[in-house]
Amino acid sequence: MTKAVLTTKIDPTYDDLPEQRYHFPRTYLRQVEAALSDWIVYYEPRRPSGDLMRTGGKQAYFATARIASIISDPSKPDHFYALIEDFLPFDHDVPFKDGSHYYESGLQKADGSTNKGAFGRAVRTMPETEYDLILAAGFAHVLGVKDRTRPVPDPAEQANDGFREQNQVAYEPEFVERRLISQVVQRPFRDRAFSAAIKTAYRDTCAVTGLKLINGGGRSEVEAAHIRPVADNGPDSVRNGIALSGTVHWMFDRGLISVDDDYSILIAEGSVPDTARRLINSDLRLILPDRFEDRPHSQFLRHHRNTVFKG
Repeated sequence: MTKAVLTTKIDPTYDDLPEQRYHFPRTYLRQVEAALSDWIVYYEPRRPSGDLMRTGGKQAYFATARIASIISDPSKPDHFYALIEDFLPFDHDVPFKDGSHYYESGLQKADGSTNKGAFGRAVRTMPETEYDLILAAGFAHVLGVKDRTRPVPDPAEQANDGFREQNQVAYEPEFVERRLISQVVQRPFRDRAFSAAIKTAYRDTCAVTGLKLINGGGRSEVEAAHIRPVADNGPDSVRNGIALSGTVHWMFDRGLISVDDDYSILIAEGSVPDTARRLINSDLRLILPDRFEDRPHSQFLRHHRNTVFKG
């Protein structure tokens, strides 16, 4: 077994759904097979789609996961799917290089410049030591090494919501005191990472009420809700999550409210009293993350409507 990097775009050319599957041609079969049953990191390139004229991708590692199995694509010859388990987004995106330090040594030439040929490969294997460093940087907040990155609010918002930017703690590549894999599969660690990713994506704001409450210690009161429950094989993905205040989270989990594919809020008739209805955004629209790829995926929304919603 070996660790690997899988490159996927916001608008992928292939049939990727990183939480569940990674689609690839035979060109990369050997590398993916080498990582079978082992852990990988996902990387988002500079180009967010197959359009060579577009830029704006993160150029960063953004999640880890495990390759559970590999199957042939029944509809496309010489293509395969890596089926994914244990997907978990990082609480901090990790750039492919930090100053002069490359997290993947294979991306650096002898003269210190970037090896563009190696960078162009969508699947790359890496030693465990490099994977560990990416993992430690990606989960720096959960590990207590760095405060969670928050968008800087405009002056009016800052005056009204009590937001205070916390000092960042510089990450040092030497910080890998122990193997992190044993923690990544544990529910408490995953809950903290999922919560941090959701709160960052939604700017600490309840998507259904618009409320943003942050206490004097800088802690956000909004909660991270899974759309498809973990108990029902829901992944710990930002696209399977919504930031909700406590009362609305309770309503959502019990199917009193749901969300349509167009992000309109659905209310179970006869089940929600007027006092609770008044909490909900007046236009019955979900407040969405700025980044399109962080917004709820239709597959998870459909599952909630079909199996949880009482409307």
